[in-house]
Amino acid sequence: MNLRGARRVLLPLALWTAATACQAGLPRFCDRPAQLSAAQQDRLLRVSAIVKAELDRSGHRLALMSRSGLDLSRLGVRYSHAGFSLQDHPNAPWSVRQLYYACDEQRPRLFDQGVPGFLLGTDDPSRGYLSLVFLPPDDEAELARAALDPHRATGLLAPDYSANAHAYGLRYQNCNQWLVELIASARGRLEGGGDLIERRAAAQRWLRTQGYQPSRIEVGWRPLMWLGAFVPWLHDDDHPDEDLAQGRYQVSMPAAIEAFVQATVPGATRMEFCHTDRHVLIRHGWSALAEGCVPQAQDTLIPLD
Repeated sequence: MNLRGARRVLLPLALWTAATACQAGLPRFCDRPAQLSAAQQDRLLRVSAIVKAELDRSGHRLALMSRSGLDLSRLGVRYSHAGFSLQDHPNAPWSVRQLYYACDEQRPRLFDQGVPGFLLGTDDPSRGYLSLVFLPPDDEAELARAALDPHRATGLLAPDYSANAHAYGLRYQNCNQWLVELIASARGRLEGGGDLIERRAAAQRWLRTQGYQPSRIEVGWRPLMWLGAFVPWLHDDDHPDEDLAQGRYQVSMPAAIEAFVQATVPGATRMEFCHTDRHVLIRHGWSALAEGCVPQAQDTLIPLD
């Protein structure tokens, strides 16, 4: 394979790996620190202030918060990482509770992070997307209790991380899988007894009965999937042989979780934000903002100049 061909093969894997490896602070390759200029940091702090103001105006106390990372449009993915943003978080109002992969320890952990830090996790500071999903009061209150309860939240945290963990597998877990399993535990009023595997299995059974459909990531070429053997947070051994033969993964991603909430929680609402160097767009509703953060008639535009 020539250099150009190798780049075509490795780039999608690099994008997939970087965007789904949920790591502390600024998500990144473990050996490559993310670098933002002072101007870029200032701009993202201004965006986070806009987001927090909308959260305060929402009248809610919890939001499912998702953000973009690298450009994954070639894989049909806008959002790669999600967490619970909680108004009553003891760290700071609207801090985000999330799972991340600690590179140094090579293990997953729960991590609490303010909205600015959550947004600073982008790999493209010049353009990014963020989504908020709000639940009705009863669902919201139960989920907030579960997310803030350290025993309940860690009671679904698997010891082995895989960025491409099979959504209905018990061997590994990724950041979004932990989130949707906690949603299942809270909304299903599931008992917290049994060991970790039993608790996770109960959450996954509830998700199946409610019709949860994970995201289908179409890699499209089987040899590309073999390259995951060289990445410590990618694994194939929890995926069905049929999926692997077809060059696809079924993974919990924010889009699948949002679609599930929209379908199963009457009264759930959504806001989406995007930002460029020049402006922020806000859209209310379940329709997606335009690619490239291009303003449409239904969007609110806030200049950043």
